[in-house]
Amino acid sequence: MDRRKLFYYLLLNVFVSACVTGGILFWYDRNYRAMNQTSVLQPASGDVAAATVNPKTDIAVKISSVVGAGSKDAEIVVVKFEGEGQLDLASWQLKDENGNTFKFPKLTLYPNGAVQVHTATGTDTVIDLYWGIGDAVWSSGENAQLFDAQGNLRAVYRVP
Repeated sequence: MDRRKLFYYLLLNVFVSACVTGGILFWYDRNYRAMNQTSVLQPASGDVAAATVNPKTDIAVKISSVVGAGSKDAEIVVVKFEGEGQLDLASWQLKDENGNTFKFPKLTLYPNGAVQVHTATGTDTVIDLYWGIGDAVWSSGENAQLFDAQGNLRAVYRVP
């Protein structure tokens, strides 16, 4: 193999490696970066009123992440219970700012337990629930809101 062909071969190899690495980093950033962020109760622009945390009456539940926003088949909302005892999520609701509402079935979370709510269609399990909605629900900058069975706001998470 002459040097000219070797040079082009190496140049092509570098280009392909850079494209693959860039694609993997983009995918990772888009799908898993939100896993390291925590839920924060904050006033939202629009419908959500400012919320204050009262440890005597508030339930230690949070939306720990929204992954894959904008892609119906990849969207997942992770709801985590960090309190003591158990938490019955029956009739709780997960809402977006456009009025889309997911109503939780009878489900109990135990300390440090979590459940994933998928936007796509599927078969519910004890750790995965499926919304079955036709389009992507979440978009960057939007607030995911969790309401208890009485309609009280329990958690807000800004989608990254």
